[in-house]
Amino acid sequence: MSPLALFESIVAFRFMREGLTQTLLIVLGVALGCGVIIFMSALLAGMQANIVRRTLNYQAPIQILAPDQVARSLREGGPDSLAVQIQPRSQQLRSIDQWQKVRADIARIPDVIGVTPVVSGPGFARRGEATKSVTIAGIENETYFDVIALPDKIVAGRHDVGPLDIVIGIELAKDLGMAIGDKMSLTTAAGVASTLTVTGIFDFGNKGVNERNVYVALRTAQNLLDLVGGASSIEVKVRDPFAAETIAQGIRASHDLEVDSWIKTNAQFFSAMAAQILANTLIRIFVGLTVALGIASVLVVSVVQKSKEIGILRAMGTARVQVLRVFLIQGGFMGLTGSLLGSLLAWGFLLLWRGIAKNPDGTPLFIVIIEPSLFAIACVGATFVGILAAIVPALRAARLDPAVAIRG
Repeated sequence: MSPLALFESIVAFRFMREGLTQTLLIVLGVALGCGVIIFMSALLAGMQANIVRRTLNYQAPIQILAPDQVARSLREGGPDSLAVQIQPRSQQLRSIDQWQKVRADIARIPDVIGVTPVVSGPGFARRGEATKSVTIAGIENETYFDVIALPDKIVAGRHDVGPLDIVIGIELAKDLGMAIGDKMSLTTAAGVASTLTVTGIFDFGNKGVNERNVYVALRTAQNLLDLVGGASSIEVKVRDPFAAETIAQGIRASHDLEVDSWIKTNAQFFSAMAAQILANTLIRIFVGLTVALGIASVLVVSVVQKSKEIGILRAMGTARVQVLRVFLIQGGFMGLTGSLLGSLLAWGFLLLWRGIAKNPDGTPLFIVIIEPSLFAIACVGATFVGILAAIVPALRAARLDPAVAIRG
């Protein structure tokens, strides 16, 4: 440290020591502000990550379907002409044309980490007199589990399916009174039926999915849904889930297929997430402004109280820029010290949250990851805010006339 910088630092710390009560109060205010910002940011990130993880447990980031069937008129006339009015066609379960080639093309996309064919359609699960409507999903053991985390959600039995096996949700098992090894009749709307053995029970943490989805082998679903050799959809997992819509648009542009991303199908969730992020950003701004005004007010008072000392320093040859730096050092120090204390408070609150925010079964309500980068950003930001808040008082101090300041 140069002699001038050392002199400026000594003067700055002496000014803060003489106004110790004011300094401690503003440091505590900065600490509380930084603690609130860090704590809320970590909680919001944890909640969003938890929701994304739960959603993508049972839903692929990208789903590719056959294009809709459209009825076209062979007669001339406007769309309002009675002679050419056409009812929309009912959409039938169809296979994606050349789905093996489509899967191979998509697998070559750099950001894609999993591709699997699925045969999906409605059906009925029957056991004795009890009947429940279900969604049949025919899966390929070799690739499906790279996309959907079914193995992690199995609570009984196993996740892989053979030609005569079926994996059902915990709610459906409860409704039908079924357990591992029981027989179930699976029937489609066309009347095709098959008797399968329950080999696994899953729990995705979503009641609708747990009582509706059933998983069978791909060939079994193809036979049940009269889609032999076909695939009703191709499900894709990408490295960055939030880039799913961009990748989906690229696939849509290169293939004449219907491509949906989880971002598009969960538009309400992303609207709510955007509102949360906006609210958190506004809170950060208002807390930052409060901290800045607190630091500025303390330093303005310090300038008034120390005007004679500043005048003496100027009369002894201290340059205006040195006086300016004295107050900037005070602002930066109070911001940095307060942010370090606030980081410590936030870390303690986050550890406390981990200990008390638990589900009835003892598992965490959601995982809050304490990111070191969040604390570093808060410290740098608070120091910068402190320096900015000190600019106006520092300029006022630097402009004091030595003679006037000493007389006053």
